[in-house]
Amino acid sequence: MKYILTCIVSVMMSTVAISQLVINELDCDTPGIDTEEFLELLSDTPNFPLDGYVVVFFNGSENGGNSSYFTLDLDGYITDVNGLFLIGSNSVSPTPQFLIPENTIQNGADAVAIYQGSDFNFPDETLATINNLIDVLIYDTSDADDVDMIDIFRADPNFSDIQQINEGSANNTNSIQRNNDGTYTSAEPTPRQLNDGTGTNQNGIQMAIAQTQYVEGEAFDILITTEENVLVDLNFNISLNEFFFNNTDYSGTTDLTILAGQNSTSTTIQLLDDTADEGDEVAVVRFENLPSQFLPLNNNLPIRVVDNDFQVAPYGVPTNPTYGVVASTQPAGYYSSLDAKADEALRQAIQDIIADPSVVRAQTYADVIDILYEADQNPANSNQVWLVYSEEGRAKLDFQTTSNSDGKWNREHTFPRSRGGYQSIEEDEVADGIDVFWVTSADSLRHGNSDAHALRAADGQENSARSNQHYGQYTGPSGTLGSFRGDVARSVLYMEIRYNGLEIVNGFPSTDGQLGDLATLLEWHRNDPPDDFEMNRNNVVYAWQRNRNPFIDQPALVEYIWGDQVGNIWDQTVSTNELDLLNVDVYPNPVSDRIYIEGLQDQAVVTLYSVFGQKLNTYTVLGDSEIALSLPSGMYLLIIQSEGKLKRQKFMVR
Repeated sequence: MKYILTCIVSVMMSTVAISQLVINELDCDTPGIDTEEFLELLSDTPNFPLDGYVVVFFNGSENGGNSSYFTLDLDGYITDVNGLFLIGSNSVSPTPQFLIPENTIQNGADAVAIYQGSDFNFPDETLATINNLIDVLIYDTSDADDVDMIDIFRADPNFSDIQQINEGSANNTNSIQRNNDGTYTSAEPTPRQLNDGTGTNQNGIQMAIAQTQYVEGEAFDILITTEENVLVDLNFNISLNEFFFNNTDYSGTTDLTILAGQNSTSTTIQLLDDTADEGDEVAVVRFENLPSQFLPLNNNLPIRVVDNDFQVAPYGVPTNPTYGVVASTQPAGYYSSLDAKADEALRQAIQDIIADPSVVRAQTYADVIDILYEADQNPANSNQVWLVYSEEGRAKLDFQTTSNSDGKWNREHTFPRSRGGYQSIEEDEVADGIDVFWVTSADSLRHGNSDAHALRAADGQENSARSNQHYGQYTGPSGTLGSFRGDVARSVLYMEIRYNGLEIVNGFPSTDGQLGDLATLLEWHRNDPPDDFEMNRNNVVYAWQRNRNPFIDQPALVEYIWGDQVGNIWDQTVSTNELDLLNVDVYPNPVSDRIYIEGLQDQAVVTLYSVFGQKLNTYTVLGDSEIALSLPSGMYLLIIQSEGKLKRQKFMVR
């Protein structure tokens, strides 16, 4: 049985300067992933305009340096009938008047302050100050006192005795609440309620919707109830509009009434089924025009509207790849400067192309999201991205924006940041589009942070599981086919050539700038050749960055830099012919017990590999042939060599 001990902390402080606004309650840490943290302000009078006030959160950690990390301008807002103003995420109930993302407020030791001013006065990393200070709370979650922060605010005579207030240890169920005498108490949270239990009672109102996702053409009901029967007819509105989702996308009554003496009403919303592929959208159901005596217990409910008009590409997903459908968009002669070169001269010639500062562009880390929407679009559903490692589609709308990665996708660095030595800067947070870019060169290692050739859409939790492991240590989730392996091999090999200071080596190194395992990556490259999905993303990234991954366009180059052709002179014509596709058909796919090869004009050598690169068998066949198989379920690779040409064919055994 779990007991919750309510700890009363009475820390006296000097009388706060006479003002109309104070910090009334703070919940900086909640169980789980901090979805219900909030800040509550209190004005001396109800319905108090907050114009000219700003709330600033300060980071008291050693790295934070008592500087601001989050600022809220309160212009245009007012407190409620009890003088309260709640700031928090949509997961807080009752619903805050000012919505912020989940898990925004840091645990401490930190501070939050009210100033007269605007957000322009407090750009990120502004040192805490007493200028124009109205009220301040220094707090922690069982942390040591932040003496430097305390000293800053004690310089104000009105706060000369200020103390740091403890909410409780990590994942506590308390909040810090201001008492009427200016002391603080750590107790069960009371958002949108006066801490002493007084104030005007408000009738709580909430909405309920059976599901969080519907498909175009479906209908759903919205049930709205109040805690107590209304005394007179309650007339109000709801809205579903959000960004591009508007009243052309649905029909139904949104002007609603709860009749006197009753406590509920409902409406049916019909989603309209058009023929346009607008992508999946989100409708947000929210209250409008509620009288002040009604308190929204929930609000802003998101409803996923799935567009059934998605497009299917003419090429396959990586687990069922196609070849030769997508053509390279490289300009004529893009690689001509590589001819007749070998070893370091060849390596340098490649870098001169893909890191040319007069041509190549670097985008922001935020721009990468837009790049991945297109580059990693699921060929089977244009409203999804295809996830590396986990080998599945995921709605583009499910990009991770909070600390909760469950069911979300994010940006995976195939060459981990911690090993490459590149990090984001403040400018990386702005998605400023394809026509705004940094000049970049081979020495611009920081730009590796946002190089889309080595960034992939990935399941958030799988991204965390991979962490910064070397390939070979990490081979992907169990039960998947490994269709990503050649892709990630070529992406990290690209990074070695593109940026000075990076290297792919054998083994599992601990040296900064190095990533392994080279032998594993070479096998992955050989056994999982570039397919149409990879060529398409090469084309998309090229449109943004003005450089290409040469190991997708010219896979044989890998052998001349790291493999069995090192030291030999590269000739694009000869090397391309080496990989000419053999014009044969391999079927069926999936396979049960035998596979057929049609179109062979001469003797052929057929090699069977597992998806992990292990050679399983070799067959010599003549003309149209069939090969009997006795294999466990899974993905396999055939390499057929004949007439000086070859064909690589992945297939699945059921």
